[in-house]
Amino acid sequence: MAKEKITEDELVARIDQEITDSLGYGDEVSLQRERAMEYYYGEPFGNEVEGRSQFIDSTVQDTIEWIKPTLMRIFASGDQMVTFNPVGPEDVDSAKQATDYINHIFMKDNPGWEILYAWFTDALLQKNGIVKVWWDESEEWNREEYKGLDEMELQSLISDPRVEVIEHTSPGMELDGSYSEGESEGHHVVISRDMSKGRVHVENVPPDEFLISRASKAIQDARFTCHRVKKTLTELREIYGDLDPEDLTGGIYGDHEFSGERESRYVFDNSGSAGFNNETPFGSDDSLSEYWLHECFMRVDFDGDGIAELRKVCLVGSTVLANEEIDRIPFVSLTPIRIPHKFFGLSVADLTMDLQLIKSTLMRNLMDNMYNQNFGRYAVLEGQANLDDLLTQRPGGIVRVKSPNAVMPLATPPLQNYSFQMLQYLDSIRESRSGVSSSTQGLNEDALKSHTTATAVAQVMTAAQARVELIARNFAETGVKELMNVIYELVQKNQDKQRVVLLNNQWVPVRPDMWRDKMDCSVSVGLGHGNRDQQLMHLSSMLQFATQAMSGGLSIVTEQNLYNMGAALIKNMGFQNVQDFLTDPAQAPQKPNPDQDIKQSELQLKKGELDVKIAEVQIKQQKLQMEAAEAQVDAQLKMAEIQIEREQKRPVAIGAT
Repeated sequence: MAKEKITEDELVARIDQEITDSLGYGDEVSLQRERAMEYYYGEPFGNEVEGRSQFIDSTVQDTIEWIKPTLMRIFASGDQMVTFNPVGPEDVDSAKQATDYINHIFMKDNPGWEILYAWFTDALLQKNGIVKVWWDESEEWNREEYKGLDEMELQSLISDPRVEVIEHTSPGMELDGSYSEGESEGHHVVISRDMSKGRVHVENVPPDEFLISRASKAIQDARFTCHRVKKTLTELREIYGDLDPEDLTGGIYGDHEFSGERESRYVFDNSGSAGFNNETPFGSDDSLSEYWLHECFMRVDFDGDGIAELRKVCLVGSTVLANEEIDRIPFVSLTPIRIPHKFFGLSVADLTMDLQLIKSTLMRNLMDNMYNQNFGRYAVLEGQANLDDLLTQRPGGIVRVKSPNAVMPLATPPLQNYSFQMLQYLDSIRESRSGVSSSTQGLNEDALKSHTTATAVAQVMTAAQARVELIARNFAETGVKELMNVIYELVQKNQDKQRVVLLNNQWVPVRPDMWRDKMDCSVSVGLGHGNRDQQLMHLSSMLQFATQAMSGGLSIVTEQNLYNMGAALIKNMGFQNVQDFLTDPAQAPQKPNPDQDIKQSELQLKKGELDVKIAEVQIKQQKLQMEAAEAQVDAQLKMAEIQIEREQKRPVAIGAT
């Protein structure tokens, strides 16, 4: 039974309730991420004692910063981060073009390196990294000013349908409309050029700006997700058209609405947490007033047909700015340590924060002990020593006393080795939890002594990086793969015009709407330096075998196979422009083959001989036909001669003329 459509007030009330119940804003998850950020920055724990050591260890920051170079090398060191595989034989060319074009969109049309770096950092530090990807068709106008144009240049400029004239001054006319005594040289024109064009836009979403319903296991299955972001009135007007500030009730931005997690991002240098608490921060210019925009993606039966549809609802306070049905939620998430059946996983910071606290406590005690060894405590007989002399610490300083033994040093326990052993033990725990060890940071002296061969060293490096490789595989098979599939889907649905782009040093026309609706996507995940060296050895062996096979006349290796091996070898060495070193046989001009030329000549010679024989046969046939025709004529003459003899009863001779 169909229900009535819900009202706008009911929709706003539903969204308010969803925001209140969602994870990611002011709840336990947000508090854990706030704490992780403070540990990453090395902020005080709050248990510091005045006059005692306040040392803070940097385990969380060190661990994360050592993992990031490996991840960036794995994903961003090559020219193809993902590969699209053909579904059928007719899709081979489209799959190759899609691979090049989707990588081009992410790395060139968008700041791919920066997106990956921020995405991975958020995940390693704050459980989940979030990116937002959508097809952007927003308007973009550039202001341009030209002087000294002649009539033809002016007409050529303003004939472009994307150009709108803002100001125009004819020769001899001033900008205020008056004419000067001497004519100016040419036309002076100010135009606005429409630079709008649809494209895929990818941006990072700070974790504190992302909300998701509590029962969600994945973004696309979530009942409610939301991007809560600060926007100026100008930005809102550019997106949603002209807006009256009086209509935007309840959404004014203020510091009191900052979450502790958001503030913790700026606590290190106090660079960005301060905001405005009024509507017009710069006098009467309300165009820079700031508001909280809630871009919500929710499943709701808005039209009353009994089936919940996915809708995008944008609102500031209680004012709905947009409400439309959509195909998919534009967020992609990744997490380093996945927990089955949960959206939020564990971050590397979650694994190492307790170790940072323990190591900081141990180091504080050790440093306090060292301070006491150098500047120990004293027992002073009251009234028998000058306290000013005693409190002044300087080499060779004199302490005046009134009686012997008025000042007695108090014994300080010496430093024990087990304290340093405890620190080493904590480092070993960090290694087992995160995969970051002395082997991944650079082999130490003990490792070089105990593993003398290159193979043994490579085995140590590979074992030490197993946890990091697992994180990379999680990132690849979840976030990165899904992101590239979404980009493929967006261009395939929305880009209906041909675009010419530079792919592999060649200008290629691209029409994504001609591709197959869906292709298999795989992510090219490398395995670090140690494994790249192993791959280099394997490729060299394969190349040597292929060369020997071709020289031996074996047909199991072709020139294309040999080129593919050489290209993989060059890329493994770190060079991306394979075409600078090798030429693809499929694109190389065909060389003349002497054997083929001889065979072609023999075929042409045989064809010529056959043509001669055919001509001789034809001549013989024509000769026979002529002889037969002559015989027929003789027979006819003979019959006529006989007939005349019978009629005249005398001999008659008829000859052929």
